[in-house]
Amino acid sequence: MYLADTIAAIATPQGCGGIGIVRVSGPRAEQIGLAVFCAKRGGGFDSHRLYYGRLINPLDGSTIDEGMAVLMRAPRSYTREDVLELHCHGGYLVVRSVLQACVAAGVRLADPGEFTKRAFLNGRIDLCQAESVIDVINSRTDAALSLAQRQREGLLGRELDSVRQLIVEALAILEAHIDFPEDDIDPASYALIYDRVTAARNQIVRLMDSFRYGKVLREGVSVLLAGKPNAGKSSLLNALVCEDRAIVSAVPGTTRDMIEEIVTVNGLPLRIIDAAGIRRHHGDELEQEGIRRTLGRLAEADLVLFLADSSRPFDADDHEILSALAGRPYITVLTKTDLSPQLDSQLLPACNDLVSVCSKTGAGLELLRATLHRYFMVDAPPLSDDLVAISNVRHQDVLARAVSSLALFEQHRQSALSPDLLAVDLRDVLSAIGEITGATTPDAVLDLIFSSFCIGK
Repeated sequence: MYLADTIAAIATPQGCGGIGIVRVSGPRAEQIGLAVFCAKRGGGFDSHRLYYGRLINPLDGSTIDEGMAVLMRAPRSYTREDVLELHCHGGYLVVRSVLQACVAAGVRLADPGEFTKRAFLNGRIDLCQAESVIDVINSRTDAALSLAQRQREGLLGRELDSVRQLIVEALAILEAHIDFPEDDIDPASYALIYDRVTAARNQIVRLMDSFRYGKVLREGVSVLLAGKPNAGKSSLLNALVCEDRAIVSAVPGTTRDMIEEIVTVNGLPLRIIDAAGIRRHHGDELEQEGIRRTLGRLAEADLVLFLADSSRPFDADDHEILSALAGRPYITVLTKTDLSPQLDSQLLPACNDLVSVCSKTGAGLELLRATLHRYFMVDAPPLSDDLVAISNVRHQDVLARAVSSLALFEQHRQSALSPDLLAVDLRDVLSAIGEITGATTPDAVLDLIFSSFCIGK
């Protein structure tokens, strides 16, 4: 049950910085402000006005820091409650001292995501918008941020509302016949029901289709560099991240552990993983462990780049790597193309993408980036201000349930079941949509969603 007490938390990242902010929300926010802040001009707070003064310990009146304070009275605030923000210098100790002063004045420490949860419970935002807040915070590319901001602005919620309205209209026709069972549903009414249900299903399917690229933008993808020792994996990693991230050596087997770096390719966040080279006759226990870990990551990566050294003949180690890649998505990359070619390209898989690169000169890198982007974003529409896409696994799972209910509805309609039984299927669809927007989401799911937020948001 939602408790309307007053909460507080540090709203800025912990550590040293120019400014630290402590956020307070609830019915006693103004009283807390008067207890821990002394404005230089004296007096109380006008809403949405920033005041300069001293932050003080309410127990003894001692000064903690100079700073600023602003009170935002309900409903014109993030939570639609009275919200107080206290701004001080960004040192770890001073910010903690301001928070402790608020606790001494009578607030409760906020749970993770509790400010956003209150914004949802108070009707300021729907659950789609609430979930998008954490996506905005965690965005690693412009494209991911743009998608998260559109969801935060309510585009997904409005799309789902239009689906809901279609189902409500179909349900209203059915329920009219439930109230008057002596009247059979005429063909014209069935046609109206069918049109609305079909339109709703098409919208849901379009949203589900958007999940493939929406999830990629939100979470990024992992790309593992695999090949025999000295195939050019570390050189390619350095070339892609544009810095000397991995040690490059002519000595085989120098890479023992995983090296991971985030690279943005046309708005697509890629986690590039440089792993130990795979060979049958390894040098020592450390290299053996590195190879074991590489083989384990082959099954986990979203895509593998199989690096084949064009300056050396295709050998048993290369064949062993290809065998390990059986059934896994991969792209073949010919490396060291600036050297005299020794590899017979006819030994490479004929049905696989092939890109030739030289990490030393940069030749082929743009083609490789374009190939990676095309692989993950094939058929993705261009990002625009009105693009509605889902990127959350929970949303995809709930929409899949809605489609299943619509399929049951169609089966039951063709079997000429009674209107009250058909209505059950449509109510299940409405319930599923409500789980995404928050209208029917169970409390346990709400708690799980907001527990993933940082404290102070």
